[in-house]
Amino acid sequence: MTRTEYPWLLPSALADPLVQELPGDRGRERPRRTVRDWTVDTVAFLFAALIGVLAVEASAQTDISGPVLLADQLIGGLACCAVWLRRRWPVGLAGLLIAVSLVVPAAGGAMLVSLFTLAVRRPFRPVAALGSLALAASVAQPFVRPDPTVSTLAGVVAGVLLVLTVLGWGMLVRSRRQLVVALRERADRAEAEAGLRAEQAQRLAREAIAREMHDVLAHRLTLLSVHAGALEFRPDAPPAEVARAAGVIRDSAHEALQDLREIIGVLRAPGDGEEGHRPQPTLATLDALVAESRQAGTRVVLDNAIAEPAAVPAATGRTVYRIAQEGLTNARKHAPGAEVTVTVRGGPGEGLTVDVRNPAPGGPVTGVPGSGQGLIGLNERATLAGGRLEHGKTEDGGFALRSWLPWPS
Repeated sequence: MTRTEYPWLLPSALADPLVQELPGDRGRERPRRTVRDWTVDTVAFLFAALIGVLAVEASAQTDISGPVLLADQLIGGLACCAVWLRRRWPVGLAGLLIAVSLVVPAAGGAMLVSLFTLAVRRPFRPVAALGSLALAASVAQPFVRPDPTVSTLAGVVAGVLLVLTVLGWGMLVRSRRQLVVALRERADRAEAEAGLRAEQAQRLAREAIAREMHDVLAHRLTLLSVHAGALEFRPDAPPAEVARAAGVIRDSAHEALQDLREIIGVLRAPGDGEEGHRPQPTLATLDALVAESRQAGTRVVLDNAIAEPAAVPAATGRTVYRIAQEGLTNARKHAPGAEVTVTVRGGPGEGLTVDVRNPAPGGPVTGVPGSGQGLIGLNERATLAGGRLEHGKTEDGGFALRSWLPWPS
């Protein structure tokens, strides 16, 4: 992020002629003055000059000597010209003009302009210190350079009111500009956070779709691979077995295409994409999954101790289904012909445990190579559900997949 891209984040010397300059920006190349800068400086100079002219005319009506009047005019003119430097040295110039205005009334206008700039550009502490000094000078000035046309009390009250008005106005302008900067920063931060939340939501949606696509399609495509491999390596198989394998391949391809259409429909749907799709699997559909695997030639032993699968929360049952599906898919790929045991235990309050095990393969493995993404997706599913997942090789060289999921009472 560059400063020219976000000018409202610049220090005041760069972005606004009256906002406080940051210490780290001192000594850097100063930007070109804008039309607004010239306009503000010109108005400030004319205001200081007007006050100075009125003060000189008032002094001319007294019995003041000519050299003193000439000195007032020269010093007042220099003070008005110094107004052009008030942004670069606001503190030093304000202190100098306060001291000068004590003895030279013609410098009073320039002193007021410098006080206003000081109140806008600097924090409260230096403003309070120099403001107190200006108040003291405004009280003492009618006694040092009395005006016979105005009473001393009136001069003191007028000076104090002018100083307080200028300081209050300047601090009000500073507070308003700080509020504007804070609101802009808050809006920019809120916009950035909204963008991050949107990106995170998109990432989570992509991850969920990727998990679903892997869990669904990997199961179907593994069936296709297993039966296609059987037809390839057994060209002399009986016609009935070939027909059965071809039927399984056809059904699996049809189911895979249907699942793929559903996933694409989720991506294209403007809403959550749930309407119009087949119901999501639950624990009650675990028997159908096992029957499908048995039909594909996998020996599966199901030990389901849950008497009422419908009582299991839908999200938990769906996670159990996906874990069993992934375990059966991995067994077909990495241990073809081995018997797979699927065990489901648990109850309300104690949680739900699903365990999928298979022994070591009895011969060479010619299945589909795995990428490990399925186990990663299952671990994410279990974590999101508030559970945990464990997997690894068993002592006999087989593979075990075990997960615990919460089941509220």
